[in-house]
Amino acid sequence: MNAASPTGDARLAQLARSKAVRQRKDRIIESILLLAACVSVFTTLAIVYILLKESLVFFSNVPLLTFLTDRQWTPLFDDAHFGILVLLSGTVSSSLVALAIAIPLGTIIAIYLSEFAGYRVREILKPVLELLSGIPTIIYGFFALLVVTPIIQKIYPELPTFNILSAGIVMGIMIIPYVSSLSEDAMRAVPMSLREGAYAMGSTRYQTATRVVVPAAFSGIASAYILGISRAVGETMILAVAAGMQPNLTLNPLEPAATVTSYIVQVALGDLPHGSVGYQTIFAAGLTLMVLTLAFNLLGYWLRRRFREAY
Repeated sequence: MNAASPTGDARLAQLARSKAVRQRKDRIIESILLLAACVSVFTTLAIVYILLKESLVFFSNVPLLTFLTDRQWTPLFDDAHFGILVLLSGTVSSSLVALAIAIPLGTIIAIYLSEFAGYRVREILKPVLELLSGIPTIIYGFFALLVVTPIIQKIYPELPTFNILSAGIVMGIMIIPYVSSLSEDAMRAVPMSLREGAYAMGSTRYQTATRVVVPAAFSGIASAYILGISRAVGETMILAVAAGMQPNLTLNPLEPAATVTSYIVQVALGDLPHGSVGYQTIFAAGLTLMVLTLAFNLLGYWLRRRFREAY
C-alpha cells in the first residue's frame, strides 16, 4: 500500500484546522445569541424582583384586603386611603373606549387589506397605517385635549375639559395599527386553497372573507386583540394629558379619572421622599398592572393554543 503523500496530509490538516475554526466561531455566535436571549429574561426577572420587593414593604403597612376593597384613593392626603379599585376603574373605562374604536376598525381594515385591496393599494396603505404607531403618545394626548375634546363638547356641552372619552377615542386610533397589522398578517397566512374552495362553492368575496378566512385566522386575530388590550391598559401619556388624573371611582367615560399608569407618572415626578408609604404606592400599582397584563397575555396564549389551525 502506498503511503499518503505529504501534500495530501497537509490538505487534511488544513481542512481539520478550518473545521475547528468554524466550530469555534459557531460556539461564539451561539453564546452571543444565548446571551442576547437571556438579557430579556434577566430584565423581566429584575423588574419582577423590584416590584415584589418594594410592594412587600407597602403591604406591610397597608393590608392587601384594604388595597383591593377600599373605594377611595388618596395616598397623598393626611387621611390616606389606598383603594386600587379607583385607579382600575379609570384604566378599565379608558381601555373599553379605546377597544371599542380599535377592534372593529382594525378588523375591518385587516379584512380589506387582506381580501379586497390590490397589491399596490396594500403596499401603500399598510405602511401609512403603521406610521400611526410611530407618533409619540404625548402628541396624541395633546391632540385629544385640544382637538377631540372641543369637537365632542359641541355635541355634549357639559363634557369637562379633561375626560376619559376623548382620551379613549384617541388611544383607540393609536391602537388600530397594532390590531389591523397583526390581523392582516394572520389572514394572509390562511392557505389560498380554502379561499378557492369557498369560491368553488359559490361564495362571494365577502362571504369568503367573513365565513372562511376570519374563522381560520381566529387565533392570530385573537392575539392581535390581546396585544391591543395590553397596549390600552399600559398607555400613559395620552391619559396623563387628556383624562385629568383625578382619582374617581367611575366607569362613566364622560368624567375625568386617573388610571394606574397616569398615577405612577404623577407620583414619580413629585417630591415624595423615597421609602415613604406614598412613594411605595407606585410599586404596588405597578405590580397590579403587571399582573393584569400577565393575565391578558396568558389569555392570548390559551386562545392561540385552543383555536390555532394547522395547515
